[in-house]
Amino acid sequence: MKRSLKICIAMLIVMMTGCNMNDDHLTATSSVEESISQISSFISSETSSEEINAPENNSSQTSTTDNSQAIPYDGNYPQHSPLGVGIGTVPGHVVWAYDPDSVEWDGNGYWWETDHFNEAVILKMVNDSIASLGGKDTAKDGWNALFASNKNSRGMNGGYTKGEKIAIKANINGSAVFDDDTSGETNMSYTNPVLLKALLTSLVEDGGAEPSDITVYDVSRLFPDYMMKMCTEGELNGVRFVGRNNGIADENAPINWSHEFGGKVNYLPVCATEADYLINLANLKGHSYGITLCGKNHFGSFISGNAMRPPEGANLHQWLTKSEMSVYSPLVDLMANADLGGKTVLYMLDALICAPSEGASITAQNSKWQQTPFNNDYTSSIFVSQDPVAIDSVGADFLNNEPSITNSNYAAADITNENYLHEAGLVSDSPSGTVYTDGNGHAVSNLGVHEHWNNSEHKLYSRNLGKSEGIELVRIG
Repeated sequence: MKRSLKICIAMLIVMMTGCNMNDDHLTATSSVEESISQISSFISSETSSEEINAPENNSSQTSTTDNSQAIPYDGNYPQHSPLGVGIGTVPGHVVWAYDPDSVEWDGNGYWWETDHFNEAVILKMVNDSIASLGGKDTAKDGWNALFASNKNSRGMNGGYTKGEKIAIKANINGSAVFDDDTSGETNMSYTNPVLLKALLTSLVEDGGAEPSDITVYDVSRLFPDYMMKMCTEGELNGVRFVGRNNGIADENAPINWSHEFGGKVNYLPVCATEADYLINLANLKGHSYGITLCGKNHFGSFISGNAMRPPEGANLHQWLTKSEMSVYSPLVDLMANADLGGKTVLYMLDALICAPSEGASITAQNSKWQQTPFNNDYTSSIFVSQDPVAIDSVGADFLNNEPSITNSNYAAADITNENYLHEAGLVSDSPSGTVYTDGNGHAVSNLGVHEHWNNSEHKLYSRNLGKSEGIELVRIG
């Protein structure tokens, strides 16, 4: 019985007691007062019970129950205590926005066609996520908090100022892989166009950014024409797009890797080095080398001797195919780079429709997930954080525990694909013995926190369970 109903019944009893008073007024009054006293005690005990068990912040991830502790760990990765220290406005905070109404695809046509998505719902998901991540009530205040936090981490004060430049690293991996086709007409995955537009809209309307100060880039691929058109119209007029066709290498900014190996010299693009802030917009999807999240998204953030496929020109993929732990990872170097990870104000995972692998054709069948809460439907989610290690740790747990991914992509089930997360979490004393730097010769002491959830049903991390360190996954929507 609900507390409000119990209170109403109790008060009715008091009223009835008062109405039946006999000539002995003192006796009746005493009876009423006694009833009120008993009811006050009753209400107090009920309030305490309900407050203890009430969920907080409308989030299934912020409350714990005995049941969540009773279910044993069922992950494939070895469970361990948090590695590293959480960072961000709210340290170790990862916000998960989930709304099944965001995706309306019936399986016909290309997955990316814009009428398959509810733009208003997705914009709300973005704005609510930014507010929650910043610990605020509105997207405007959330953006202010995120910008201020990033500046503070770099030894500066204040928030975003008009005129400062923002670069968004999208993941356009599936578009124009081997050719110069800019139609975007492929079944392979790339950044969701509606989500990109929503992010840009939020930046302009609530973040206060001028469209002409925003650049969306992936210098290893070509952006679809329709995407560029829809993201530069109206209030977004002025947003720039930089692909491999117009990306310019900053020859004053070669990437200084923390490990010596053969390959072409790699340069950051001018659009990244001239930016004051960076947003890492990656995809949640499987990969033939394991997982591809925010860390690997920066494989499209440099220009090498191989203009079509820079990572191959840089000889980097060998480090992702070793199937070993405690080995050097170029992903950690990219996370630590002062012009990439150092400037990143926001990490976002596009999880509206998730591909089983980077080369797979996305269908309605292979992109529906089985785990809770999706239950054989689309993931319809976005994830945001200011902690690059935490958000990729959460993404890895989702991928590694999803049959739709692991059954069709054996590498996603390989536990060694979390090597870079161990290297990043323990970056000051990495398992491989590598001394990772920020690209400018300064050793990195902390990049964020890595751990795994308690089980795949409740998806709770250390901070959700009341501990002082670790990840906190907060689900909204």
